[in-house]
Amino acid sequence: MEGVAPAPAGSFDDPLVAGFLGSASSRATGLIIEGEAGIGKTTLWLSLVDRARADGFTVLGARAGQAESVMAFAALADLLADVEAEVFAGLPALQRLALDRVLLRAGAEGPTTDHRVVAAGFVAVLHALGDASPVLVAVDDVQWLDTSSRTVIEFAVRRLRGRFGVLLSERCRPGEGTAAGWVTLGRPDGVDRIAVRPLDTGALHTMISERLGRTFSRPTVLRIAEISGGNPFFALELARAIGEGHAVTEQALPPTLSDVVRSRIGRLDDDARALLLAAACVADPSVELLAQATGVSRDEVATRIEQAESAGILTLQGNRVRFAHPLLASGVYADAGTPARRAMHRRLAALETLPELKARHLALASATGDDEIFAALDTAADSARARGAPAAAAELVDLAIGLGGDTTVRRLTSAENHFLAGNTARAGEVLGTVDAVEPAILRALAASLLATVLMYQNEHEQAVELLRRAVDDAVGNIPVLVQILLRLSFALNSIGEPDDATRHARDAVKFADELGVPAVTSAALAWWVYLSFQRGRGLDAQALRRALEFHDSAFDVPIIFRAPLVHALTLSWTGRLAQAHEQLTALREVCAERGAESDMMAIAGFLAMNHIWCGQLDEAAARAAEAVERAEQLGGDDVLIIPMTVRAVAAAFAGRVEEARKDADWVLAATKSRSASHIADWPGMTVCFLEESLGNHREALAALDSSFLSGPSLSTEIMYGWHLPDAVEAMVAVGRFDDADALTGRLERDGAEHDRAWMKAVGARCRAILQAAAGDVAAAERTAHRAMTEHSRLPMPFERARTQLVLGQVQRRLRQKQSAAAHFTEALQTFERLGIPLWAQRARAELSRTVVIPSDDLTALTPSERRVAEMAATGATNKHIAAAMFISAKTVEHNLTRVYRKLGISSRTELGRRMDRPADG
Repeated sequence: MEGVAPAPAGSFDDPLVAGFLGSASSRATGLIIEGEAGIGKTTLWLSLVDRARADGFTVLGARAGQAESVMAFAALADLLADVEAEVFAGLPALQRLALDRVLLRAGAEGPTTDHRVVAAGFVAVLHALGDASPVLVAVDDVQWLDTSSRTVIEFAVRRLRGRFGVLLSERCRPGEGTAAGWVTLGRPDGVDRIAVRPLDTGALHTMISERLGRTFSRPTVLRIAEISGGNPFFALELARAIGEGHAVTEQALPPTLSDVVRSRIGRLDDDARALLLAAACVADPSVELLAQATGVSRDEVATRIEQAESAGILTLQGNRVRFAHPLLASGVYADAGTPARRAMHRRLAALETLPELKARHLALASATGDDEIFAALDTAADSARARGAPAAAAELVDLAIGLGGDTTVRRLTSAENHFLAGNTARAGEVLGTVDAVEPAILRALAASLLATVLMYQNEHEQAVELLRRAVDDAVGNIPVLVQILLRLSFALNSIGEPDDATRHARDAVKFADELGVPAVTSAALAWWVYLSFQRGRGLDAQALRRALEFHDSAFDVPIIFRAPLVHALTLSWTGRLAQAHEQLTALREVCAERGAESDMMAIAGFLAMNHIWCGQLDEAAARAAEAVERAEQLGGDDVLIIPMTVRAVAAAFAGRVEEARKDADWVLAATKSRSASHIADWPGMTVCFLEESLGNHREALAALDSSFLSGPSLSTEIMYGWHLPDAVEAMVAVGRFDDADALTGRLERDGAEHDRAWMKAVGARCRAILQAAAGDVAAAERTAHRAMTEHSRLPMPFERARTQLVLGQVQRRLRQKQSAAAHFTEALQTFERLGIPLWAQRARAELSRTVVIPSDDLTALTPSERRVAEMAATGATNKHIAAAMFISAKTVEHNLTRVYRKLGISSRTELGRRMDRPADG
């Protein structure tokens, strides 16, 4: 974010202003115009909007007002008002319905709108428009943006790529605005801020003369400039306050801007002020509405509007009425007094049909609530929630609470809406302490929601305490009990208590079956399948089939409880990588349509791991980067932990050592004070793999938490145990044979029990390494060949190439140099093709140690002599050589005699060393 730069009002001389549209015509660029009330921000904003239209931009504009800040999606509706129908027609059905509800073109029929769908639909509209021309999103007076619109705009601007401009004005002291904190584009330097500075005396004189058609003496202009501080609106109002023919010394001028506005309004008669108050109380006043609110005819309203327009207070655009400046509207409202304001809101409530606006008028018409007001606010909150505006719904419920309608149910509703709107801290504040809530079932619901808030804040142990008590409170109410059991199971699993997590998951399935709601049963079964798999109990295929059969895409549950995701993950984790990729990609598209950013972040991470196992490292890096980017957009370090971990894994495989270490170190620091979980050691697993790739065996083992290498909770499934082969290899290298044997045994047993090709393949590879270390090289070769057989049904080329390295090493020890060289060469080619440089380097080193090209003295041997020499060097007896070559033992002796003579040696020991010597030796 650039520093705040001063600029004259309405001027294109400042380089930030001059260059804004040019930059936006090629890449996403933002400009925030800051300044105090009346300083000229809107003038500059309008000038840029007009210039953008002239330059071929599609402009989506909105001018927020204080009255509009109470209506959900008011500004968003303005932005979308002029978008052509064919743009909406090209959207997915859910997004089209969501935006139709924003524009009040659709009612409650159809599925409830999720607020994330609204945001995704707006992004889709922007990109559709951006395909045809550069687009400018322009909002004036963002301090009055309704919360729902601001959330959508914030979501959208973070995701803009290409020819987009974002132009905002904000009433604030320069450098102290809030927009700079939430407007973030895809590049760090994407948003500039500019402060509109006061006009000097000469510019004020010119402006006043042009606007009022009058000239003032220099002393008068100097006095106006002194009082107004160069504020154009204030100066103009001061000039209006000076009567014709009066000198400034003959008339006291109001000392503040508020005073000058109040003085100007005070000169109006009661009828005019009533009209202005009605206009100030609504977001989008029309002639008809003002006539009804003031109880006079349309003609009389038109006459009064003309008078106010000639006085420079109102403007008439078609049938719509606007104040000439927002300060005039706020001045009218403040000057009216409380009784007059309440009376006007009461009249407007009787005229309003939109539930949200009607409820707010009723609330503002009274100092305390009554049954009518509370019912209206509750209905309006439900309507806002159904339209995808949980923030607005929360505000309405909070308004009822503030007017005396503080009930447990309303607090639960408020907290839930705040939570859905992303304000988890406020949700927790509204709930407060839940222990005293009565009756028990409401206490259970409050505890469940508060526990969910705590889990989002990574306070899983506190969540577990709440949920354990909530289970007792929910007994007898199966729908609530199932919800609590699932959340409790998830929280327990997150703090490393898998036994209790499994028990509660099993209970959730049992009670869900009793409930008989298919979608609930699907969620419980999906979590059970995931948890059982994670614990090494294999895939419960029957439970997964039922979960998929009962799945309802409209049933809103966390993605980890959704059967299609669990199905895709189990496909990936059991080696069916292509099918998993297909399923995950389909899920990603569904999430994109719904605007489910956190779900898309999770899927990007899962896709990255799937690509790594497939050996598609470029794709893995792209998906890992996407996961991190989405996490950064969601905000907060907690949500970054898993995406950063996945990015570290991708960097480690690609040999980007420093990047991998940096990301892993960041995750380790971020999780240092948190409770352990089943993937808490992923940073350690990543560093273990990286160090083993570098040949640093002790460092590889030091990176791991020993508790993740033993015990009944150890999972050998690839998602949780992909580090085990690295650990075994490092253990063998440092002489920890018993530990290596124990881990290898677990891989072998679990692989056989669940028929996991990955476990069987890497388990056999680990066993071959152990056998070779124990000196049983022949057995090691047989085991390595068995591992290669398992690799034939596993689409993981990196793992296969690693096994080829082990097989080549064993064969070299058996003097099978040609076979060893062939395996080393193929492994090298695989590592190079996949882009895994650290392992390619290891393969080259192994290949260089293997004699495949004879040196000059070896070329003197005949083919028969060379074959005899190679077999003798491996330790084969003359009898075995004769049998293998179909020659007599005598012939073998003659061949060896000639070999010794040609090579200048005299024993089989020397022959072994000579045959094992590199070609350049």
